Amino acid sequence: MKTWKSHALPQLPGLMPALHLHETTQQRVVPLPDTDPASIYVCGITPYDATHIGHAATYVAFDLLNRAWRDQDRTVSYVQNVTDIDDPLLERATRDGVDWRELAISQTALFHADMEALNVLAPDEYIGAVEAIEWIVPEIEKLVAAGIAYPVTGTDGAPDGDIYFSVDAASAATQVSGPDAAWWLGQVSGLTEEEMLPFFAERGGDPARPGKRHPLDALLWRVARDGEPDWDGATLGRGRPGWHIECTVIAQKYLPKPFTVQGGGSDLVFPHHEMGAGHAYALAQTPMARHYSHTGMVGLDGEKMSKSLGNLVLVSKLRAGGTDPAAIRLAILANHYRSDWSWTLELLGDAEYRLERWRKAIHLAPEGSGKPLLKELRAALSADLDAPRALAAVDAWSSQALSAGTASSEQDSDLVSDSIEALLGIEL
Repeated sequence: MKTWKSHALPQLPGLMPALHLHETTQQRVVPLPDTDPASIYVCGITPYDATHIGHAATYVAFDLLNRAWRDQDRTVSYVQNVTDIDDPLLERATRDGVDWRELAISQTALFHADMEALNVLAPDEYIGAVEAIEWIVPEIEKLVAAGIAYPVTGTDGAPDGDIYFSVDAASAATQVSGPDAAWWLGQVSGLTEEEMLPFFAERGGDPARPGKRHPLDALLWRVARDGEPDWDGATLGRGRPGWHIECTVIAQKYLPKPFTVQGGGSDLVFPHHEMGAGHAYALAQTPMARHYSHTGMVGLDGEKMSKSLGNLVLVSKLRAGGTDPAAIRLAILANHYRSDWSWTLELLGDAEYRLERWRKAIHLAPEGSGKPLLKELRAALSADLDAPRALAAVDAWSSQALSAGTASSEQDSDLVSDSIEALLGIEL
């Protein structure tokens, strides 16, 4: 699947120092490996109602990591999926009276336009769930053959064909390989099974499904239903894949085993990334990722922002209304990526004011001011992608430039502009 176009990345003198990033499984900031290459998988959208500010905040956050790695002169492999077949997509298409494929195509195109406008570096591989089905089917067959996946049994005692991942069997199978090649339920999230159950039900799981061996067993393959799209599943029968296995297979096809960082919103920690880690261990006897990192949730005027509540703020609508995409990105960067925060008109207004000041100041760069600012930006981003600290550094620099009243330096102006664009993704 085609992706969007990346803006050219300015080259800066020197290198980003060692990076530190919050590790979800340990709940602390840890150093990232500094060997080349680096690799990242960020879970993509289900293409309906794209792109809301919550989406944008996640992709902007991990764009900072991508930029920081590249500023270390690292080779980066970045993969992202798009879940272009799933229940919510089908439900929205039915509601709106459109073909689900047309909805997926149009919303994916809109997402691409938003990402390009927000200056998010494009992934190296952008893979749809539909195009990955031919890779997913044999992997599920492997899990069935290993006794780690099973068909559910209907109420009449006969298998109805839906294939589930057995969390108990997967844990038992991986434990025999030793502690360095083991997975257990709760490894990523740190949740107890009792704590997992409500999240599982809320986030696409089906703990009460008859025939399952464990309430937290996750769907791998949904057999064909009347009125739903389906694909050849070989020995699995016709149907379509579950959500978690999609990302696992795509990641393991294109990235190292394990890859460096698994990224996404905090609502993906469980069950999505938990189950993905289990699938990866079961299939390849290796961790899914070396590190897990997650962004906070975004609300609107102090309330939860969600599709179900109908209070989404869409990037495309902001852009259509004349909002500069650089201001949208600045508004996002004003909040630390791990924090929960709320989108407000005041936040956007502050970002527009900040952008205006920076654009005035860039033509008044005091001589010798570029390198110190670049050092401050690198220090901020290397410390758990501290974008608010980086913005404060540029604010201080712009105040100095606007009040200096001295002749500006073209060399420093260029360095500051390149630094802000290369590291923060803001074009002045």
